[in-house]
Amino acid sequence: MSDASAPMSSDASSPAPEPATSATTADVPAFGWSSYAERVNGRFAMLGFTAVLLIEAFSGETFLRWAGLVP
Repeated sequence: MSDASAPMSSDASSPAPEPATSATTADVPAFGWSSYAERVNGRFAMLGFTAVLLIEAFSGETFLRWAGLVP
């Protein structure tokens, strides 16, 4: 028995599936100089900056001295 409402599996005129978008924006994840990559880079930069501030607050030293980069 064939179901008339079932989609055709070999339809050449069907459009290509749309690429998956980001969970927080309508941007498509892409490498290179894309708005998605810049947004992700900015978020990681914010996390890193916050980590440096927390290290300085809890250790009482500058980050460079704590990391051993400045004697």
